[in-house]
Amino acid sequence: MKAIVCERYGAPEQLQLRELPAPVPKDRQVLVRVHATTVNDYDWSMVTGSPRIYRLIFGLFLPRRPIPGMELAGKVVALGPNATRWRVGDAVYGDTSNGGLGTFAELVAVPEDELRRIPPGLTFVEAAALPHALELAYQALVGVGQLKAGERVLINGAGGGVGTFALQLAKRQGCPVWGVDTGAKLQTMTTMGFDRVIDYKQDDFTQLGERFDLVVDAKTKRSAKELARALTPSGRYITVGGDPGRLISLMFARWFGAKRMHILMLKSNKNLDELAPLLSSGALKAVIDGPYDFHELPRLIRRFGEGLHTGKVAVRGVDVP
Repeated sequence: MKAIVCERYGAPEQLQLRELPAPVPKDRQVLVRVHATTVNDYDWSMVTGSPRIYRLIFGLFLPRRPIPGMELAGKVVALGPNATRWRVGDAVYGDTSNGGLGTFAELVAVPEDELRRIPPGLTFVEAAALPHALELAYQALVGVGQLKAGERVLINGAGGGVGTFALQLAKRQGCPVWGVDTGAKLQTMTTMGFDRVIDYKQDDFTQLGERFDLVVDAKTKRSAKELARALTPSGRYITVGGDPGRLISLMFARWFGAKRMHILMLKSNKNLDELAPLLSSGALKAVIDGPYDFHELPRLIRRFGEGLHTGKVAVRGVDVP
């Protein structure tokens, strides 16, 4: 099979497209032919080894797993021992990060419980762009944030996958939504329906004197004290990712009394089935950057890392038209 291989940490341009043996599904795994995948923060960190603290996860000196990629949509082509949930030919999708990476390949072996059936009416590209960012947004707003109708919402890092889903979820509850990002994304965000957009290169949302009932942060770079300035007395702050040092400081702040500060611990794929009707009807949909061809993945990881994308960077599978 063909796969994108990362043998050492470095620039995305050093990635290679190689021919490798096809994986053999183990106990309760299925083999999936990847029809579409996406680029995520995990991929940037695994390829570049940055921030360095993530090497504790991916490998201190070299990546433990040579193939990046954590989201997929595709078809089941083989079953491992004791795999009973799926049949050959089933169209499935999911965030595979709990069961290991490796979706930047023609084939990948995935624990059967990490997959969900693709909702009717969705293409493979549309499905691949859903699991990780949609679950982050849903669990932040609905699960932890317990968003109520009409509350004021701010999303930091709003032009990426999480932000674009969070906007849609908040608007379903009639909430005014502000978005923070920069560059060409700002115009797209206005078109999408953000009530106000803020260029973080020009303004600090914690210094504007505005207060929000819910702040969802995909790019955490500020202290708990700074963030508290942007909250109403009953406001909640939820981070879904960002600078590791800031995340650690927020964790300590919460331990020492800052109970309004939350770090989301993602439960992968948990809510996808209950959201399927909204996905099939088009009431929730991914904002897709692409789709691009598989061989472009090194360039696309660079594009993602430099924040030049809007929504989800989606990639067709090997030899998929």
